[in-house]
Amino acid sequence: MSLSYTLGIVSPWQIIVVVALVLLLFGGKKIPELMRGLGSGIKEFKDATKEEDDKGGKEINS
Repeated sequence: MSLSYTLGIVSPWQIIVVVALVLLLFGGKKIPELMRGLGSGIKEFKDATKEEDDKGGKEINS
């Protein structure tokens, strides 16, 4: 396999290492709070892009 092909593949071991590091850095009690904040940020971003799409569509039609 070429190097450029293998860079895009995430192995299960890499996922386990990342999860373990996150647990060590933030602890078990902070994780739900972080995920809640991430979810609300994504929701706000989607709402903002939807508003921009709606504004853009109205300007084109008028």
